[in-house]
Amino acid sequence: MGSYFYLQSEQNSHNENIINNLKEYTERKKQLIYVLDRPLTDQKYNYKYSSALIVLSPKNKIAIINYGDKKDDFNNYVEDVVEDIGSISDKYLYKGVIGRTRIWKESLLKKIDLNVISNIDDFFSTISLSDPIDIKKIDLLISLFIGSINDIERVKDNIPSNNLDKVKQKIQLFDGDQTRFIYEKSEDKKIRIQGLSGTGKTELLLHKLKDLYVNDSSSKIFFTCHNKILADNLKKRIPSFFNFMKVEQQIEWGNRLWCAHAWGSSYSINSGAYQYICSYYQIPFYRYSYQMSFSRACKLAIDEIKYKFKSEEKEYAFTYMLIDESQDFDETFFDLCELVTEKNIYLAGDIFQSIFDENISNTIEPHFLLGKCYRTDPKTLMFAHGLGMGLFEEIKLRWLEEKEWKDCGYNVNIEGNKYYLSREPLRRFEDLDDEFESIKIVEITESFSNTVIRIIKEIQEENKTVSPDDIGIILIDGDKEVYELADKIELVIQRDIGWAVNKAYESKEKKSGTILISNRNNVKGLEFPFVICITKKINNNPSYRNSLYTMLTRSFIKSFLLTQPKSLTTGMKSSLQEIIDKNQMVIQEPTTAEKVKIQTRFKNSLRKLSHYELMQKIFKKLKVEKQYHDKLFQLTQQMDMLESDEETLIGFIRSNLTYIKK
Repeated sequence: MGSYFYLQSEQNSHNENIINNLKEYTERKKQLIYVLDRPLTDQKYNYKYSSALIVLSPKNKIAIINYGDKKDDFNNYVEDVVEDIGSISDKYLYKGVIGRTRIWKESLLKKIDLNVISNIDDFFSTISLSDPIDIKKIDLLISLFIGSINDIERVKDNIPSNNLDKVKQKIQLFDGDQTRFIYEKSEDKKIRIQGLSGTGKTELLLHKLKDLYVNDSSSKIFFTCHNKILADNLKKRIPSFFNFMKVEQQIEWGNRLWCAHAWGSSYSINSGAYQYICSYYQIPFYRYSYQMSFSRACKLAIDEIKYKFKSEEKEYAFTYMLIDESQDFDETFFDLCELVTEKNIYLAGDIFQSIFDENISNTIEPHFLLGKCYRTDPKTLMFAHGLGMGLFEEIKLRWLEEKEWKDCGYNVNIEGNKYYLSREPLRRFEDLDDEFESIKIVEITESFSNTVIRIIKEIQEENKTVSPDDIGIILIDGDKEVYELADKIELVIQRDIGWAVNKAYESKEKKSGTILISNRNNVKGLEFPFVICITKKINNNPSYRNSLYTMLTRSFIKSFLLTQPKSLTTGMKSSLQEIIDKNQMVIQEPTTAEKVKIQTRFKNSLRKLSHYELMQKIFKKLKVEKQYHDKLFQLTQQMDMLESDEETLIGFIRSNLTYIKK
């Protein structure tokens, strides 16, 4: 049904024309519209009168349409809805901003009979709002109707002057696809959400978690992901999320709710999903080793559980499981989760990272496909995609066909052999100037560390309320030198800015009150207003290009890409200028023969080897004596290089071999 339109009310012969007209209007105007018959925020709201529609749309009054013939019943229905929204407003402390119901219902609500609506455009012109304060209030009211609750402490202030506060204080509303995920039921046990980086997948999982936890009081829920720092961040977010969503039930950690990364440690039952499963079913737990991959450990667990309970019915370890960044796993882990979960498993993954594995039309069949990225400005997203796929180069690294581009949220116009790709503007950035550059290339003319300091000072000058938490510094290269560079940047930030620094590849967590510095393996799922990405040179390794895309899209205001002069090609620079000037990418379609080469080369480069297999291949290639294998293998573990590509590992081994031999 699309991301602009959400229908909760039941369509019938009396209301189908107006609903179809509203649906057509949303697509023509690219305007968000919700059509309800009751507030969605709580399941308790039901009304006797059933011949009314509540039409909600940003920058327009609440319209409640009567398509029945009982005037008094309709008026009572409207009063009941207003009273219930007032109650929800009290619960979430909105009243101080939107005012009392008797005030806002006079200025921000319109009752209307269906028979007086002759033209849908005229209808919207009669309910249109222009006052910025009223527009802000209507967004807050819509959020109360649909359950897209915003932290009132964040959004309550007047319209700010700097870009940081403009975006931070923007009221977030679920789109149609997001709302469907939260409120629609599925018959399938395994429910997949696919979306671009920044489409709100993690936020949706948190809302789903709240819904499951509150409405199924006996449930046992495990929320997991692959990355330790993301798991730590999620566990910290859940209590604050539950608090502002006014969840009255206490969080029963380790009894009803768990949040940890997927593997876990042998020292703690609750340290990981796989560890808990092994403990629950009393089967062997395998640690990561030279020969033991996570996929193999999960396969062994499946076999052990099936064998142990082949003649008796097993109990389920969990009622529900939620898995974030699902593209980081293979199907073996999902099979294990399905085996030990009673009801539903919710898997949220990045559609664009998935296409770095295979053709998305064949491999991705999600229940919910999220194409709109609400975190990152469309210009940044387009440039990140272009770099990630090599679209700005003569020999491309990846290509998508028309349907695949549309699945990724692009508007596609094809003229001859040229693809014109663009993205719709987003509400989150509508208050920013059209000239605002959300992506900036910085070619280094001094040291990387001094350039970082200069950029931070620029950010401070333009955004007076910026704090250390608002900036993430990401070192994309995989060699040993990135850790030396991180140390240098840490020193100059402490000396010149006076901020505390958190090196995430050491701490494995996001620490409040610090500026984060990380390699590319410890930023999954995190976001910052400003991201500074550093790489010496753009290379053609698919894993590296995927990291470029992922890291550049961590920002929700501006991304800086720092690199050495001449690292970017003329095509990359001119394409960025096209994106900035015209909000579009113009890409030459490869020939059929070129597409075959791209696919073949890409599949060959993507053939997955375990870390053990890859290290063995490199040892053989570099002729490393067997006596040093184990030490080098352990060193890659310590340096968090288990997902590094062959080129990175070769450089690392070469630079550390002399040290190991001492």
